[in-house]
Parts: sequence; C-alpha cells; structure tokens
Amino acid sequence: MESQPSGNLAMGMIKPFGPSIVKVKLPADLINQFNNYVDEVLADENRARSLDHGPHLAGNVMQEFLLEAAFMERIKWREFIGVVCNEWLKRTNGNQLKDLTIIKSWIVRQFQNEYNPLHHHGGHISGVAYLKLPPDMGSPVQEGKQRNSNGNLVFTYGSPNLFAKATFEVEPEVGDFYLFPNYLLHAVYPFTGSEEERRSVSFNAVLDPEASVY
Repeated sequence: MESQPSGNLAMGMIKPFGPSIVKVKLPADLINQFNNYVDEVLADENRARSLDHGPHLAGNVMQEFLLEAAFMERIKWREFIGVVCNEWLKRTNGNQLKDLTIIKSWIVRQFQNEYNPLHHHGGHISGVAYLKLPPDMGSPVQEGKQRNSNGNLVFTYGSPNLFAKATFEVEPEVGDFYLFPNYLLHAVYPFTGSEEERRSVSFNAVLDPEASVY
C-alpha cells in the first residue's frame, strides 16, 4: 500500500492470550467526521433504511447501518486502517502490508439494555472504534459489587488454565480503536442508567496473502 506509518503513530499491542490486539486512537477530526455522517444519515429516513444492515449482524441493538463507499473514500478510512495494520504486521513478523480491502464497515448504535452476543467476524482483520458514549453506564445490580462490566467489550480465546486467562475486558473510551483477528470471539455487555447512545464503528477487512498473520 502507498500509506506509510506515521512517525507519531501511538500504537499499543495487547497480548492477553494467543492472538494480539492492537489499540490506537482515532484523531479528533475523524471522530467528528464519523459523528457528523451518522447524524446526516439519521436525518434522512430513506437513506438510513437503504443502509440498514442490522438483520445481517449479530447485535441485539437499536440500529446498525453500513458506511457508504464515497464516505469511506472521503475520510480515507481504508488508508488509516492500512497504516495501523502495516505497523501491526511489522511488529509481529517483520512483513509489510501490500494491500488491504475493506469488505464492509458499519455503525453500531446501542442503547440501554441492548447487547451484542458472543460472535466473530469475516475477513482477516476486524475492529471497533468508539465515537460516542453515555456519561454513565449504570451500576451493578448487587450492592457492594466491585466489578462493573456494564457496556464493556469482552474478548475471549480458549479456556482459562494455570497462568493463562481466557477473557480480556475493555472499558470503552471515545476515540479508542481496537483491531483484532476476525476469528477472535467477542461480545458487548448491556448498560443501564442512561438514555444516551453508545456509538461505535466496526469493519471487516482482507489482507494480502503475503501478510501471513492469520
């Protein structure tokens, strides 16, 4: 690919179990472009209906709709993902990414009591970036409960064993972008306590055969 990693790309690699997970930050202007685009689509019922992809996805959420190709091209979404994946490959096995094709990318609009069940994706690489979050995800039902998973993303791989855990839980923050292998099972817990939206963007992509990371 033409895109090269930026010299100031702040990228972390997380390896809680077998597969690695990459975490980067979306630039503020990209977050704004995504949110403005979502608001434009929501203002046009016909457009929102034509882009609806919820029946084809795992989520039990209010709304999921596809990103239009022209919008992805305008914001250089493929290029941004490609830069991250190229750096991921370089750190993993020293290879360089030659090509990346987005199969599809979509918006997820989740509200209280909704959830995304355990599932995996197609392609080779998938990801989720957070665009908008409620100010409060609610409290645990049981008093004194120390752990609160409301609204969190959880990855699972294998089964727990001595010195090996099988889950990795993520508390979302606006701008956080997690990329992971398509086969990595993951789910999103429901939240309570707010009428506001938990908004994210996801994608599935295919890497070139020489990437050798899947």
